[in-house]
Amino acid sequence: MPTDVRKRPWRILVTGVGGAPGFDLSRSLMRLGCHIIGTDANPLAPGLLLPDITPYTAVPAGHPDYGADLLRLCRELRPDAIVSTVEQELPKLVALRRPLADLGVRTWLPDQRAVDACTDKAAFHQVLTEHHIATPRTFLPHEIDGVLDGHPLVVKPRRGQGAQNVRFCRTKDQARVLCELVPDPIVQERLKGREFTADCLVDRSGQASVILRRRLLVKGGLAVVSSTFHHRKVEERVKATLAAVGATGACCVQGFICEDRPQQVVMTEVNARVAGGFPASEAAGADLVGQFLNGLLGLPVDHDRLQYRPGVRLAKYIETLAASEGTT
Repeated sequence: MPTDVRKRPWRILVTGVGGAPGFDLSRSLMRLGCHIIGTDANPLAPGLLLPDITPYTAVPAGHPDYGADLLRLCRELRPDAIVSTVEQELPKLVALRRPLADLGVRTWLPDQRAVDACTDKAAFHQVLTEHHIATPRTFLPHEIDGVLDGHPLVVKPRRGQGAQNVRFCRTKDQARVLCELVPDPIVQERLKGREFTADCLVDRSGQASVILRRRLLVKGGLAVVSSTFHHRKVEERVKATLAAVGATGACCVQGFICEDRPQQVVMTEVNARVAGGFPASEAAGADLVGQFLNGLLGLPVDHDRLQYRPGVRLAKYIETLAASEGTT
């Protein structure tokens, strides 16, 4: 455990505690001695039931009162910093950096261009293509005539999280139908290979540490079984992707190792938040959350503390937090 962050009981506001990233991040920060203010738009979010958390049902990111609600909460509870685990919040948080700083609330956010690349899959494809980094062929609905039939395809929301509304097909006609059903869709080639996630921390000078893990079992977009591994070319490609996007802070990168392609490492997305499976990296010895907290609070990031062991497998499971009787 890093000693820097224990100088006081830091108050950290974590958003999206109903999802795996926010839930596990809150617990990791608690183990470091932080007090957590946990928010979620769903009053039934399990993270709101964590012991010793200060729970708050927040206004959804798409609501016009999101900013005012967040600033009011910060004025009342005085967190030292805010960490978002919800992609849809990022553009608004970037716009709120100055009023949050005026309230004494620290943030660690990328700039707007990086936010666009992390939240818009079409923008991500454009950025990586400009930097000659392999990424799946991507088509907007009006470009669907350029899709080759007979190749597996994925239709997904252009701006989405957690594998929601992701559909698979094989022909452009099927893709056209799915584009009518999937909100704000894009069409991508479906990759065949070994899927991986990189848990990353990019310090404020741009130096990045990368912890690689294979996604062995995935449910609902979440890697419920992961295994850490070392791979020089994958690490290099992840770092190039982080630099191209302009990522900073804690983030996760996903991709595939495809043996049948000239460029075997193909990058699929960057998320400007911790991944749902990041506890695997911590189990392998990387002080990911502790060093992220150092950086969030303006302290140096010790990249030597982000070394990790390969071959560490971690499985996530369902846990009962609380049981109660009620009328609903």
